[in-house]
Amino acid sequence: RHHARLAGMARKMARLSPDKCIFLVCDVQERFRSAIHNFPAVVAGSQRMLKAAIELKIPTIVTEQYPKGLGKTVEELDVSRAEVFEKTTFTMLCPAVAARLAEHSQVTDFVLVGIEAHVCVQQTTLDLLEQGFNVHLCVDALSSSTPVDRACGLHRAERAGAYLTTTESVLMDLIRGKDHPSFKAISANLKETKLAEPLGFL
Repeated sequence: RHHARLAGMARKMARLSPDKCIFLVCDVQERFRSAIHNFPAVVAGSQRMLKAAIELKIPTIVTEQYPKGLGKTVEELDVSRAEVFEKTTFTMLCPAVAARLAEHSQVTDFVLVGIEAHVCVQQTTLDLLEQGFNVHLCVDALSSSTPVDRACGLHRAERAGAYLTTTESVLMDLIRGKDHPSFKAISANLKETKLAEPLGFL
């Protein structure tokens, strides 16, 4: 009972650890460039997380929604060190991704960036929450075609149990302090990917 209570407390706090989390980058594709509210912010935030994943050795999964029609992941994002999956489902948890995630039995937390907040990101979030995982949504790197859709998607996800956070907050939680060996690299990454016009909270 004591261990169960401690596990429950850890889950409620949802502190991040590099060896227990996976980064998810959802459908940041070329065709959406002109259709998504503040698309540059999504790209900058996604770039930040992809770089950090390499530095912190965190597994990263990138999905592309029907790339034959919607294009590949935008060229600004280096996904060469990530696992890239094509999908036609809205959720990122298509059969191929679900099978890959099943191999990471130690994972308790997922960190999401990408689009669209009220469709693919939302459905991915709900699927992961249903399976008992903690889900962290980086609001500075998530968007939709309209601000209203974005706000509604984030609101529903939070009500369902997801944590609304930012890319910087996630990375600071992962390294915990300046004595971490990756502190300088992460700090430089944050400066390089800072955006003049960031996305708002909701």
